[in-house]
Amino acid sequence: MTTQTVGLFEAKAHFSQLVARAEQGDEVIITRHNKPVARIVPLAKGRRAVSTGRAEAIEALLAFEPIEVSDATVRELIR
Repeated sequence: MTTQTVGLFEAKAHFSQLVARAEQGDEVIITRHNKPVARIVPLAKGRRAVSTGRAEAIEALLAFEPIEVSDATVRELIR
């Protein structure tokens, strides 16, 4: 996978070519005034990254040890 950076004006002029590059697995970052504002990525990659991130977050939460709480109030627990 390669990453290409293009300005917004060029991206508008060559949009279908940039989409074709994403279909081939490349990533295209679009800039406005030399600042990244958007990214074109293959759809499967974008979805997989989101799914992976969610799975990792769930695993991290499940890794916490459960805490036994008596009849304390939330305020008492915070203290």
